[in-house]
Amino acid sequence: MEQPDSPQAAIQLDPQWRAALAGEFAAPYMAELKQFLLERKAAGKRIFPPGSHWFRALDLTPPDQVRVVILGQDPYHGPGQAHGLCFSVRPGVPVPPSLVNIYKELQRDLGLTPPRHGFLEPWARQGVLLLNAVLTVEMGDAGSHQGHGWERFTDAVIAQVNALPHPVVFLLWGAHAQKKAAGVDSIDRGGRHLVLKAPHPSPLSAHRGFLGCGHFSQANAFLQDQGLDPIDWQLPESVQPA
Repeated sequence: MEQPDSPQAAIQLDPQWRAALAGEFAAPYMAELKQFLLERKAAGKRIFPPGSHWFRALDLTPPDQVRVVILGQDPYHGPGQAHGLCFSVRPGVPVPPSLVNIYKELQRDLGLTPPRHGFLEPWARQGVLLLNAVLTVEMGDAGSHQGHGWERFTDAVIAQVNALPHPVVFLLWGAHAQKKAAGVDSIDRGGRHLVLKAPHPSPLSAHRGFLGCGHFSQANAFLQDQGLDPIDWQLPESVQPA
């Protein structure tokens, strides 16, 4: 699948993921998704994030490096916000409300100082797969690209992570994320992955159990118990996009 905004350019995707997902890229539904995106662009719609960042989460976090998965739903639909990582925004963009609550929980759980930006790429480079269920959206129209194939593709990504030989922590915030990853082989069902669930960090639901969930310390404790390096959740105060 090539970028509709640059028809001759190959997608930017880590070679491990490219090989693991080759069957998905060759499947008819992906050709239909590409056609849909081309048609929306031809209709004058602005699609976020830019095509070079649709697979940014996968490009930054190869399968053998995945230690934690955080699932989102859709990219942000405001100009300049989305760049391919769930809950993350580009430097210089105001921190979205859900991410403000994520920072509050990090401060409560681990004593970390919230940065003044919302750029989560340093997490992705450490093995935190920041995956949205749908990888594109139209400007000002939340959920506009749901039901056109992205969900099947990201289901395949989750299946690939589930099949990895090493244990992974899944942080599932909200009913949508919990439903999407319902098939993960969690340790409470005899599997090897740690699945932690909480309400979504949105201001509408964060006080129902997200704030106080302790997921970040629990994730690191599990990783260390498995002989894996913990995540350094403290984001630098100053960041520059690659």
